[in-house]
Amino acid sequence: MAAVVERVALAPLPRTGRFTALVVIGQLGARDSVSRTLRALGARDVVQAATLGEGRQRAFTMGPRELCVVDAALPDGSGLALLSELRSRGWNRGLVLSCLEDAYSVRAALSAGVRCFLVSRRAASANPPATGASAGEQLSAREIQVLQHVGNGRSNKEIGASLGLSALTVKSHLARIARKLGTGDRAEMVMLALRTGAIS
Repeated sequence: MAAVVERVALAPLPRTGRFTALVVIGQLGARDSVSRTLRALGARDVVQAATLGEGRQRAFTMGPRELCVVDAALPDGSGLALLSELRSRGWNRGLVLSCLEDAYSVRAALSAGVRCFLVSRRAASANPPATGASAGEQLSAREIQVLQHVGNGRSNKEIGASLGLSALTVKSHLARIARKLGTGDRAEMVMLALRTGAIS
């Protein structure tokens, strides 16, 4: 197992009392294993969820907790999208589990405010996200071209010049891609497209 940690000083967990956590992992065995580990580390309350939707619902009804552990590839979407939402609602600590060790995944995680990104040889999820795969299949040929250029680090203006489009048209394509993939973050869009094989 390898770990990539953001170079920011982490505030220590409170020494008085015990911390609480939300674990959002698709595979039951992995979810239970992480929950047991957190309890052994002193978690007084561990709330579990199997999907992005379930995790979002439980997180928003519970209010901010001290730690959220998510699988990068949930059955119904990206765990990074969930962490980004939670961060805007006061969740300060996020940890991502992933079977992918690539720069796009790490960059997307750090952009979402993740403090720790763990890569495991055993995937936390048994299957790739269904919506990511189906969305990858729904991308048009032009959207795939645009996304390939995004993956190469090009700006909207540069993409437009390469494809004979205006920067505004490129922006429209990216908006449609974001709706299909469930994220507007460029790095995360590329990561999901790479994972589903839509781009290479």
